[in-house]
This record gives sequence, structure tokens and C-alpha cells, in this order.
Amino acid sequence: MSMTPYSACTSILIGKAASVDGSVMIGRNEDSRPAWPKHFIVHPATVTKQASFESTDNGFKMPLPETAYKYTATPEWTDKYGLFEEDGINQYGVAMSATESTYANDRVLAADPLVKDGIGEEAMITVTLPYIKTAREGVKRLGTIVAHYGTSESNGILFADRTEAWYFETGSGHYWVAQRIPDDSYAVVANQMAIQTIDFDDPKNFMWHPHIQEFVQEHALNPQRQGFNFREIFGTNNQMDAYYNLPRVWYGQKMFNPSTEQTTNSHTMPFIRQAEKLLSVEDAKDFLSSHFQETPYDPIGAGSLEERKKFRPVSLATTQESHILQLRQYSQPELSGIHWLAMGVAAQSVYVPFYAGITETPADYHRGLGTYSSDSAYWVFKQTGVLVDPHYKQFGDQLNQVQKELNQQFTRSVIETDQKAQPLNGIELTTLLTQESMKNAELALKKYRELSASLITQATAFSPLSYKQDLNL
Repeated sequence: MSMTPYSACTSILIGKAASVDGSVMIGRNEDSRPAWPKHFIVHPATVTKQASFESTDNGFKMPLPETAYKYTATPEWTDKYGLFEEDGINQYGVAMSATESTYANDRVLAADPLVKDGIGEEAMITVTLPYIKTAREGVKRLGTIVAHYGTSESNGILFADRTEAWYFETGSGHYWVAQRIPDDSYAVVANQMAIQTIDFDDPKNFMWHPHIQEFVQEHALNPQRQGFNFREIFGTNNQMDAYYNLPRVWYGQKMFNPSTEQTTNSHTMPFIRQAEKLLSVEDAKDFLSSHFQETPYDPIGAGSLEERKKFRPVSLATTQESHILQLRQYSQPELSGIHWLAMGVAAQSVYVPFYAGITETPADYHRGLGTYSSDSAYWVFKQTGVLVDPHYKQFGDQLNQVQKELNQQFTRSVIETDQKAQPLNGIELTTLLTQESMKNAELALKKYRELSASLITQATAFSPLSYKQDLNL
């Protein structure tokens, strides 16, 4: 098996008129391995003569513009298999999350195979996010790269700025499409090609490889009598979709459209939906940290063993980090953007708010190797989850209480920081945003270290090597 840690993720996109505060939001769980640390860093703006990129994974290489903008990122602890920077917000207030792994069908790949040394997930943030000023520019830049160099895998990529959100999908070695999420709508995606009908007369809301229609026609790839449904032409509809992918979409749509009845693995669930109420960042957190609660399919719920193991949940042990990139309607991009980051498993971690204007991240977020260490943010949150896992009945409420307290504190911190920051600019603004973000991160680490210490102490009583003496003997 390849050691390349492809992400089997879950994503959410929310338009500005679909959110309670006018935010545009994109978010994703980065799922790969149960013990594979992430770091969180800030890349400063740079100017580099004859800049270029070369992958340490598959040899993909390309020239880069000389000027790179500042951006946040969550790279792997090792670049042996590639950088995998995965998510971030740049200095112009553009957010990007890459990628949602998807699968193309055999007939499409026979006509346009994947390119072994083409661009892959591990490179997409690095060669795109530092060079764009809008979400739409991001779609165009990545589309040009995929069409020219090819891609080594099929993926979904999320872009956003405070005006709009876009979902971009690669369907084969070179062909791609992208759809703008309507302002009043949301979408949830789970490892399956999601975009449906493409309107080639509407370039405001759709973008595509310039020759995709000719490609499909030349190779007789469209199974529909009329229209151009990207999911039906390029995607799959198999057992993996039914048990691994579609139930997560079903659960997300059940959360936001509870009055709509759908089967758990329906292939006809729509890509775009209007929620029954306006959505908040808390709703996005709840979805990405969910595991089929209040259904028989919850792995830690009350269903039968068969039901609890039937479908892959949204939040699971292989999540390396979960993020929500929120773009609020402030004119300063430093203040507008919040990079909500939960290290490790979202259901057991907590989303810490980092403003886009930060100039650094805490030292513990730069550390963490493949083996546990107590000075790594990733491992601090992961350790708590490992302690809770075998004793959910005893420890679950304590974990939930710490999460609740931190969520309230972080929301309060954002409200207060926003008020202080609005009249500021320049170094005064970035200093404040960095200080407050660092405080929130340090508080989360402190509370999780204290919780782990308490859980370890309590767990000593659960040893099977225990004996209770009968004093009547």
C-alpha cells in the first residue's frame, strides 16, 4: 500500500445569505491516519526570484510567481510524502481547503487517465493560495494548473472569500468543473463527486475546463439523454458510496433540513440545499464533529452492534485536524477571516479561533512527530481522545463540559476582540489579533492538559487487575 496519506474527508460550504451573521464559510475534516500529526503555521509574504515548486512525493514541479502572499497553513509533521498544507487564509482574505478525495469512474479514466507526476492534494494549497486575491481567481489558477500539468488524483477543492464560496472538482487527469455556492444555500460533500448539472450559459456561477464538452462528446461518456450532469458523467455509484460516502451527506442534510425525508444512501440527494434556518459557525462545527448522534448508526450510541458499525461517521479516529474558515463582513481581511482549528478528532477536540491577521502561532502548534510528545498541540488533544475512547460512559460528560466551557469562552473572546480591533489597522491590528489568538490557543491547551491529568488519575480505578475483598470471609 502506498504510504501517501490521501485524505478521506468530509466538507461543508455555506453562502453568506445562508449564515446567521453574513459570513461565508468553508470547512473540512482532514482524515488520513489515527496518529499522523499536523502543525499550524503562518507563512510570511515573500519575494523570490525564479521561484518554483517540486513535490517530495511524486515529482510534480512548476514555476511560481515571484511574489507570494502571507497565508496560514496546516502542514504534515514530515514532508517525506509531500507538504499537505491543507487549509488556510491568505492576506487578501481568500480561504482555501484542499482536498476532498473523490473517485472517477473507469470509462472516464480510460479516456483521460490520471497523471502520475501531475498535481496532487499535497501541493494544491502551496501553489495556489499564496498567489490569489479572490476565490474566483483561485478556481481559475488551479483549473489552469490541472489542465496544463494534469492531476494525479481526483479531488474536490473549496475556495471562499467574504463575497462567495466555490467548490471545484477534478474528474479525470485534466478535466475539471467548479460551481459557485448560491448565497442562500449550503452544501455538504463526502468523498464522492458532488457537482450535478453544469449550466454552460452561466459563467457567473459555473467554471469549467474549456474543452470538457468536446471531451465528453468525443468519448461518448454522457449516459443522460439530455443535459450535462458532472456527477453522472465522471463520478461513481457503487457500494462504497452507499456505505462510506452518502450516509454522511444524508446526516448533514438531516441536520439542516430535518423536515425533509431521505434514505441514508440515496444517490439522488442534491448537492445544493437551502437550510430550514440560518446557519452559524456552531452549526458547521456540530456537523464536522458529528457521528450520527440520535440515530441507530452512532458508533457510541444505543443501536445494535450491526447498526453502529454500518456507516462511516463524519468525525472519526483518523481525523488529523478539522477546520472552518470563516469570512465575516469586515473590510479588513485580517479581522474578517477566522481560521477555526480543531487538532485531532473534532468530536473530542475543540475549535480554536485564529484570526487571519496573526503573524505567528504558539510553539506547541509547530511541534509533533510520529510518536507521542507532551509538548505538541496535536498530541495534547489526541491524548484526551485516547483516554476517553475506552470509557465514554465515565468520561464523556467531563469532555463535553470542557468543550462547552471553551466554546463559550472563545465566542466571548471573538466578540470582545472584534470590538477592540475595528478601529485599528496595520501593526496595531495584527498585534492585537495575534495576542488574542495565542491566548485562546494557550487556554485550550491548558484545559485539555488538566482534563487528561484528571482522566488518567480516574482511570487507575478501572484496571482489570482489581480485587474487592469480602470482609465476611
